[in-house]
Amino acid sequence: MPKKKPSLASLRANKGKYQYSKLHVDNWDEIIAAETAGIDMLSVGPEFLASPRFREVAPSVFAFAGRSLYDHEGTPDAFLRWGYQMLRDGADAVYCPTSYANVRRMADEAIPVVGHVGLIPSKCSWTGGFKAVGKTAESAMEIWDMVRRYEDAGAFGVEIEVVPPDIATEISRRTSLFMISMGSGTGCDAQYLFTCDVLGETAGHIPKHAKVYRNFAAERARLQQERIAAFSEYHRDVQSSAFPEPAQVVQALPGELEKFKAMLAKAGH
Repeated sequence: MPKKKPSLASLRANKGKYQYSKLHVDNWDEIIAAETAGIDMLSVGPEFLASPRFREVAPSVFAFAGRSLYDHEGTPDAFLRWGYQMLRDGADAVYCPTSYANVRRMADEAIPVVGHVGLIPSKCSWTGGFKAVGKTAESAMEIWDMVRRYEDAGAFGVEIEVVPPDIATEISRRTSLFMISMGSGTGCDAQYLFTCDVLGETAGHIPKHAKVYRNFAAERARLQQERIAAFSEYHRDVQSSAFPEPAQVVQALPGELEKFKAMLAKAGH
């Protein structure tokens, strides 16, 4: 039986009852693999959503449309136009890490919006860089206040990033918002990772919250060496006339070469 795509109603109904899996994907192969693997949710670039292929290959995933903070025009009306476009393209919700006014403008038109609390990469200078947030009671209250403001703005949910799990759990218990954990423990409603971390493609520092399930970087390095070796063998075969072999070429029909030579000779060539 085909898996059914989650709805906003089912996500709310399952709050505290089911842990959803969510990935940020970067290409079609990852989208197809996520659908096949049964992943519940994807963070997808608008360029994928704009293609009819997206729902052909990923009919059952709940899709969040997301853009970099500085890719937007910044005004509430601009966000509203963008939100409508994402829903037309097949998104189920949109990610908006900007002002509550932008969230409210979309939420007022029934566009499901997800905000961001805790460690927010685009705003991390305000919280001291790339480090955990909410480790003190005062910092935890600041996160709680942000969650409440998202509630008041009409958001559907928030991503809560690198917050101590016990703090995130207490916040999740006290809000109706759908809580998406990135490094904030299992007391939320969904777990979120980037495919580059899951597949071991992250260069340099691997985030503490990430778990590496495969080593694609090593496999790609191995494949590159195999690629170089294959190209080198081909080059040597060309230089030695070992390529092409009879299997890679076609032959004239029997007797036709002689006829061709006779025709050339008659023509004075």
